[in-house]
Amino acid sequence: MNKGEFVEALSEKTGFTKKDSREALDSTIEIISEALMDNEEVLLTGFGKFETRPRKATERINPQTGEKIEVPSKVVPAFKAGKNLKEGVTESLEAVEGEDDELEVKKA
Repeated sequence: MNKGEFVEALSEKTGFTKKDSREALDSTIEIISEALMDNEEVLLTGFGKFETRPRKATERINPQTGEKIEVPSKVVPAFKAGKNLKEGVTESLEAVEGEDDELEVKKA
């Protein structure tokens, strides 16, 4: 589902116009983004938690040249799914072996 499809679904679910639904979604994204940039957690009970996490500096290898590259430490945004979301996904979907022994997601 892309942003346009999400706005359409939100409009149908709430009875808002598509314009109002887009504004609501954009505002929600902006509020979450600003909170993360201020190093604040955003906890949506039953859905999950948006937070920031530090990453240590690492050394990687450029696969084209074999040259070692220093990757500096940084802070990244992260999402941890809540209990209700995890349970809902687990109940409605299942992992099955597909072609080439790779796992695929199917409706339960």
